[in-house]
Amino acid sequence: MAKFKFTGLEIPDLILIEPTVYSDSRGFFMETYNYREFEEYGLKDRYVQDNHSRSIKGVIRGLHYQLRERAQAKLIRVIRGEIFDVAVDIRKGSPHFGRWVGVLLSEENKRMLYIPEGFAHGFCVLSEEAEVIYKVTDFYSPEHERGIIWNDRDIGIKWPVSNPVISEKDMAWPSLREAEIDFQY
Repeated sequence: MAKFKFTGLEIPDLILIEPTVYSDSRGFFMETYNYREFEEYGLKDRYVQDNHSRSIKGVIRGLHYQLRERAQAKLIRVIRGEIFDVAVDIRKGSPHFGRWVGVLLSEENKRMLYIPEGFAHGFCVLSEEAEVIYKVTDFYSPEHERGIIWNDRDIGIKWPVSNPVISEKDMAWPSLREAEIDFQY
């Protein structure tokens, strides 16, 4: 029996993953990752680092990526609260370049989002607090870290918050047109 349901989204390289959850009066059990099943679907990534963040309601983190030499594919999930998770295609030559997809991830729905290399990633916290855990395929590299301003008009993300809380660093990222991008489709 398959332990995961994989669904391609509007940008087909983005995959929504729904685990099978076994619940009873004691609580629940689920696998959050199984290399064999992911590989059978075509997701053969090797993860080298897990990250964990906690944020308060209204926080927007992103839009982050690392240059191609140290690019990261990501597997995102929420263990507490709810977020609006966003991925933006930044692969030059892609028919989806500059387009975004957003999905709700929460501790309740237990869904995960797979984001391959060549996408900028960000999220907005919808609950009072949220804890996000994500696997990445390369280590954090400050010298390769880049970003795009969260409210870039050309991208046009419809964030579900009116007065977001954003770090100074995330406020300083350039627009997509000005960003250093070295991904090719």
